[in-house]
Amino acid sequence: MRLELGRRADYAIRAAVDLARHAADGGRRKARDIAEAMEIPSSYVPQILAELVRAGLVSSEAGRSGGYVLARPPDQISLLDVVQSVDGEMVSTVCVLRGGPCRWDDMCAVHVPWARAQQAMLVSLGETSLGDLVEIDAALEGGTYEVPDDVARPLHGPTTAA
Repeated sequence: MRLELGRRADYAIRAAVDLARHAADGGRRKARDIAEAMEIPSSYVPQILAELVRAGLVSSEAGRSGGYVLARPPDQISLLDVVQSVDGEMVSTVCVLRGGPCRWDDMCAVHVPWARAQQAMLVSLGETSLGDLVEIDAALEGGTYEVPDDVARPLHGPTTAA
């Protein structure tokens, strides 16, 4: 099963993490600096930042000393907030069996376990703040982060079929 972020959510998370990294010093970030630091195509950054501004997660100020800054402290913005600001609600409204074999108009045998899995993901993303991501990122960079035992591997790269 593939469960991946779309490009817009990926870039929104990267931009938000960059802003969270710089929240402590209160410095505003220029779109071009975010694009460069987070390896986001510069053509996407203004669009993504505009959506984060519309969602109330980021503030912007025009002008030479302007730029972008988080609207709230990083610990008060969840990963779920960021993803939903660009992708909308993350709950599937259609049968996961792609049209069948549903016995009822609104529910099949897979509905309850799938809904529980979706809810668990939403809870996890909602409980993870940008502040948490900055801490994890710093630990990864410093070589001190230990991947929790309950996290499946490989985290990146291709997987091989058994």
